Amino acid sequence: MKRLKVHPNCALIVVDVQNDFLPGGALAVPEGDAVVEPVNSLMHCFDLVVLTADWHPADHESFAANHPGKKPFESVRLNGVEQVLWPAHCIAGSSGALFSDALNASCAALIVRKGMRKTCDSYSAFVEADRKTRTGLAGWLREREVEEVYVCGLALDFCVSATAFDAAEAGFQTTVVLDACRAINSDAQSLRELADAWHQAGIRTMSCSEVREKLA
Repeated sequence: MKRLKVHPNCALIVVDVQNDFLPGGALAVPEGDAVVEPVNSLMHCFDLVVLTADWHPADHESFAANHPGKKPFESVRLNGVEQVLWPAHCIAGSSGALFSDALNASCAALIVRKGMRKTCDSYSAFVEADRKTRTGLAGWLREREVEEVYVCGLALDFCVSATAFDAAEAGFQTTVVLDACRAINSDAQSLRELADAWHQAGIRTMSCSEVREKLA
């Protein structure tokens, strides 16, 4: 596919398009595989593409299996932070942690692996769940004079949204590309509330076609 002429100060952040979040995976997002084609089409619009990936140790404390008597989706306090307990997923080096074979991962200029510390989860590509530990992505983007980021991938209501909020807080003009995302909870009211929160944070939403038209 021919690469479009794009603004040099833009970057695409593709969040967690990994096997465990796709149908049949350990923590599958409904219709998660439907993001792959639109994400691939967006990659050709950007000179800078960043991929993120959960990359957990097997004994990660966000896994319900590591809390005897607890079940997935219950909550605990982990280092003073409310933590949802998940099924074990995206264990470092496992097939579930790999990007979808259909994803054009060769476009990536950077891969940000997150959730690598057993005692701290990480949804955002910028700041871990303790809200103290930074991944270095903001600095990497600034060194490349990026001013504007577009965020897509899985899951819209968790890691995509967290990444968008932190991108905006870091001073980047931020857009969520809605049709290149899928949510765990796709209830209309929940999505409206999420959109309202983005609006209050100055985060825009666009479709893939709108992004391509804007950057053409």
